[in-house]
Amino acid sequence: MIFSIPDERSYMRLSRVVRQLELPRRNNERSTLGYREEMSEQLSRDAYERLKAEYEDLSTRGRIEVAEEIELARAEGDLKENAGYHAAKDKQGHMEGRIRQLEHLLENATVVDGARKVFTMIYEGDDADMAERFVIGSQEERDGLPADITIVGPGSPLGDALEGTSSPGQLEYEGPNGMLQVEILSIDDL
Repeated sequence: MIFSIPDERSYMRLSRVVRQLELPRRNNERSTLGYREEMSEQLSRDAYERLKAEYEDLSTRGRIEVAEEIELARAEGDLKENAGYHAAKDKQGHMEGRIRQLEHLLENATVVDGARKVFTMIYEGDDADMAERFVIGSQEERDGLPADITIVGPGSPLGDALEGTSSPGQLEYEGPNGMLQVEILSIDDL
């Protein structure tokens, strides 16, 4: 089988075709999955402070510890077959990824002070004993929440629909697969 290396002209044609297939989106327009683009994360004051402390710990003490682990493993000799060295480098990569994630989250977060609202609701056709509880926020707030509460993002179709809701009743919103109808049974403070 003969493979040819693409020349510059064929690469340019391919990139032009790809650009034509991409559909431009305006700010806050929904993506194909139904989520709004470029939304900031909503965090409670406690979650923001916890994530800030984690960021500072990882970017100082964490980096120093991993650098020491890499140096110790490097001193063992042959790097090609040094499992300790490769494990330390993997740990460093995961930690740097988490640091970048926290950095982005903290820069773009909206801190929500005050009580968070918990929405208890059922989907169309469900019984009241099948009720689910939701809170609008970030997945980073999972710590400290009861296990039966599901977090929905403010840019998700459900989160977007719940955001302006202040009283129980019927609510209809557009999901990725069409219109959905829910009944909000209660709205409580967290």
